[in-house]
Amino acid sequence: MNDLLIIGAGLAGLTAAYSAAQAGQTVKVIAAGMGVTHWHAGTIDLLGYSADGRGVARPLEATGDLPAEHPYRLLGADRLSAALTDFTALTAELGLPYAGAQNAGDNLWLPSPVGAARPTFLAPAGQAAGDLSTSQPLLIVGIEGMRDFYPKLIAENLGQQGHTARHAFLPLSLLTPRHDVTTVQLAKVLEEPSRLAQLAEALARLVQPGERIGLPAILGCDDHPAVLTRLQEATGVPVCEIPTLPPSVPGIRLHTRLRRRLEEMGVRVEVGMEAINFGAEGERILWVATETSSRPLKHRATNFLLATGGILGGGINSDQTGRAWEVIFDLPLTIPQARSGWFRPHFLDGAGQPVFQGGVAVNDDFQPIHPDGSPVYANLWAAGGTLAGADPIRERSLEGIAISTGRFACENVTPAANPIT
Repeated sequence: MNDLLIIGAGLAGLTAAYSAAQAGQTVKVIAAGMGVTHWHAGTIDLLGYSADGRGVARPLEATGDLPAEHPYRLLGADRLSAALTDFTALTAELGLPYAGAQNAGDNLWLPSPVGAARPTFLAPAGQAAGDLSTSQPLLIVGIEGMRDFYPKLIAENLGQQGHTARHAFLPLSLLTPRHDVTTVQLAKVLEEPSRLAQLAEALARLVQPGERIGLPAILGCDDHPAVLTRLQEATGVPVCEIPTLPPSVPGIRLHTRLRRRLEEMGVRVEVGMEAINFGAEGERILWVATETSSRPLKHRATNFLLATGGILGGGINSDQTGRAWEVIFDLPLTIPQARSGWFRPHFLDGAGQPVFQGGVAVNDDFQPIHPDGSPVYANLWAAGGTLAGADPIRERSLEGIAISTGRFACENVTPAANPIT
């Protein structure tokens, strides 16, 4: 039997698994799917916008203005900063270094897939060079026939925001004879030396002195740092990736490296395991069951961590009657239990929507609690998007909440501290 069973294989679940394994626990991760890593840009958003919709320049300093129930307030500034430091050290060790702004503590402002300036705190080195706080002109280069990347639109939108940018296209045949390829397939193609050399030569002919180059996020899968370095050496200018629509190659890179490290540490990550039931005795959970082709499979552990995501991630469900529920343990939620309370009259209301702000309320140890503040189960913790008190999409804090709460939610999860009685 494992010391800890983590339900959810997104950033919160994988970060928690790494931290628990580092502490000497035996850990298993089960999940219905891959989590949001395959869909987000691969960056770590900490806090991009305040409650009134203004951009946040220094997010660590702004967390003190958040509501008391926000996950960052429960963590405290020191633990939040420590989680970010640990994550940066881990990604560097994994060969996928992340970087922040030159002014430590500032948000980066990077081009979005449509050319908007998006705030983020940490970005893969391949994206950080696109920081729009610098005035260096951008050459946005697209691949003709490639789906989900629009250089002309990006350059035009950047220009309307006061950034100097132009666009150009290269033929798809430069990379592959195929006529219909995904971003993941193109990323693998660019790990072939001959194809990479052809792209490097073409970019060197296009770029003008003083520019930097923005490319779709397809610069390699397993060998991304080498691909990025080769292009920068060949062109003599900074090269940055701009996210595409999903699937996200940067997100897949991060997920792959984290899983590989966890496997090296003896952590089993089992995807395709949808939790459907659980068993408890008194105040302790004994097992969680997952669906199989014959009969449910019971996963037993001493302690359990819920990291299944919120209503957008599938960890919380709802129906036409207005009921919303946590899908495994039916934990108490702060979401209004009437459809009339889910949304405000205006779709883009600056205050956000209550249905996305609700979730599982927890105590300072990140244990799910009843309305009276008592823990629901003595050996259950929660992390990531399932937590109440935040609106991660609106405030751009999704990944920051995931890695920080995943890192510290299991801080007190030890077999010695929580024995089976």
